[in-house]
Amino acid sequence: MHLTDEPDSPAAAQIEFARFRDVDIRIGTIIEAAPLEGARKPALRLVIDFGPGVGAKKSSAQVTAHYAPEAIIGKQVAAVVNFPARQIGKFMSEVLTLGFPDADNEIVMFSPDFPVPNGARLA
Repeated sequence: MHLTDEPDSPAAAQIEFARFRDVDIRIGTIIEAAPLEGARKPALRLVIDFGPGVGAKKSSAQVTAHYAPEAIIGKQVAAVVNFPARQIGKFMSEVLTLGFPDADNEIVMFSPDFPVPNGARLA
């Protein structure tokens, strides 16, 4: 993550490709979604299936402006699967679901245009 989320900010400092490959970004399918109770900011509690290699993992995502829980079941999303788990209120988030802020600073989840096998790694 850059020090700023402004779209007009310059690119972050260059890193070695090997360092980038250490970040394990996979595609998974949302199999459960519900409001995250007790969150300071509105969020959804997701369970994402990453296939047999990674399995199903939980994630907290502040995406309520664009997504209703019942409408995103079956949606494929990208997530970092090798960060340490993070406590979000009473919820333990196991993966970081990736998204980008829109013009109103609301998060839009990163999703493939075409179906991809669960567990596929960023190429």
